[in-house]
Amino acid sequence: MLVAASNNDKVTCPTSPDLRNANLLRIRPAVRLACLSQPFKKALITAASIGAEAVEIDARSELDMRDLSDTAIRHICKLLEDQGLSVSALTFQTRRGYNVHADLDRRVHATKRAMELAYRLGAKVVINRIGRVPEDSSSVEFEMLRDVLTEIGEHSQRVGVVLAARTGAENGTVLAELMSQLPPGCGAVDFDPASLIMNGYSSSEAAQVLAPFISHVHIKDGLRDIATGRGEEVAFGSGVVDFDEIFGLLEQQQYQGYFTVDREFSHNPRLEIAETVEHLKRI
Repeated sequence: MLVAASNNDKVTCPTSPDLRNANLLRIRPAVRLACLSQPFKKALITAASIGAEAVEIDARSELDMRDLSDTAIRHICKLLEDQGLSVSALTFQTRRGYNVHADLDRRVHATKRAMELAYRLGAKVVINRIGRVPEDSSSVEFEMLRDVLTEIGEHSQRVGVVLAARTGAENGTVLAELMSQLPPGCGAVDFDPASLIMNGYSSSEAAQVLAPFISHVHIKDGLRDIATGRGEEVAFGSGVVDFDEIFGLLEQQQYQGYFTVDREFSHNPRLEIAETVEHLKRI
């Protein structure tokens, strides 16, 4: 783990460039570091060598958020700078969603700390699975999620980092309803089209209703066997995700976030990820 003695001065990595004035969609390819199955420093070198502009970092498995000192953060920023990389997002997977009462205060507090760490690493997005959203927007469970995400969203406006709900546990319309009930600036989505497909939902329909809330995108393809009801992650371009449609919808929203290549199940992830990054750079 990258841990060292702390000092009194807070250090932060440079933030990603602000491209809000751009009209055309710019594909900014990133790589989920965990997919490379390499030590942290080596994975950064690999990501840069295959053309990524940024990396998605797991705050639990790749960093020890509990003991990360200022000196350690300075070291991480230097490693990123040496490779010309930014941080596309910080993943912070809690053991339960925000729809479960047990230890909820602890999860909310930890999430806020993850957002503060993301800011110091120059990232603008923290990703988590928020818990299954009920279809009934008048249910106690729905109201609970709305209240918790509002609290976290208010914190996000103070630190400049959003919590993005990863798609896949419910259809896009249900998640969009929750996002629309949050105060302005508090609702954000990490769009994972493959997870939607593998769970029996339409990634295209989800993109249409969630586009205004999307703050981060996973480039991940998938299939679903109707006969068996099972989903499968596949190489980019081999599944049923209509990425061209998704890109078009995001361009209409003037999306300026990253497109993070995510390939969990592959015999040769480095090759597949490199090919996907190259394809994205040609768009």
